[in-house]
Amino acid sequence: MGHQFHPTAIVSPEAKIGENVSIGAFSIVGPHVVIGNNCKVHSHCMLDGHLTIGNNNEFFPFCSIGAAPQDMTYKGEPTEVIIGENNVFREYVSIHRGTLKEQGKTIVGNNSLLMAYVHVGHDVILGNNCVIANSTNFAGHVHIGDRVIIGGGTNVSQFITLGRGSYLGGASAIDKDIPPFCTAYGNRARLKGINIIGLKRQGYTKPQVSEVVDFYRTMESSALSPRAFVEHEELISEFKDNVVIQEMIHMIKVSEVGIAPFMA
Repeated sequence: MGHQFHPTAIVSPEAKIGENVSIGAFSIVGPHVVIGNNCKVHSHCMLDGHLTIGNNNEFFPFCSIGAAPQDMTYKGEPTEVIIGENNVFREYVSIHRGTLKEQGKTIVGNNSLLMAYVHVGHDVILGNNCVIANSTNFAGHVHIGDRVIIGGGTNVSQFITLGRGSYLGGASAIDKDIPPFCTAYGNRARLKGINIIGLKRQGYTKPQVSEVVDFYRTMESSALSPRAFVEHEELISEFKDNVVIQEMIHMIKVSEVGIAPFMA
């Protein structure tokens, strides 16, 4: 099987370990943990609870993955953490398992980098190809889309949605939803503009990107709130063929906590 377990590592015989997995000194792997192939667990990591880890993940020292949620209603239910493939978790990353308030799962997708001291609270859903900088904290029930980039020292309140492709500046406090491909920063965070670079990297054409920018600026300059703006069909009909704009409109319509305000 090609396992490389340090003599001081404590690995439950009930854990299910894939091929070519290394576990470093003083790390602990609990009985309900499943680890895929080609994973590397450095020293002093704690992998516990009902935890499923896909292939090719790397955990740097002092990660705590799968611990019980910080939720007063949690009574020891066998909730889960599910991690996809090809992720890197730097030092002191913590990920808590879900609660029965949602589907009982905290989920991390594929191909993401979580830098040192990132905290992923219970029932968080983190998409694919995200970059989360140092000391970012996600409270419970936060949903993060694909290819989101977040600067260090950012705090995200519970029940917030960060749309795919959004870009959040460091040291921000996020208490409202951020639409797809928008940029935002501040305490409390305000919308700054459109993540044009992110759109281009995703292969959207120059006319499509320009249309997204036009939509954003039109909505920003309107006397209407974003929710009222997108309810006026005559204001949004010209953008009906742009998939990014339609995604933004949908989030604005369904948001329960509201959209972050525009920068003054």
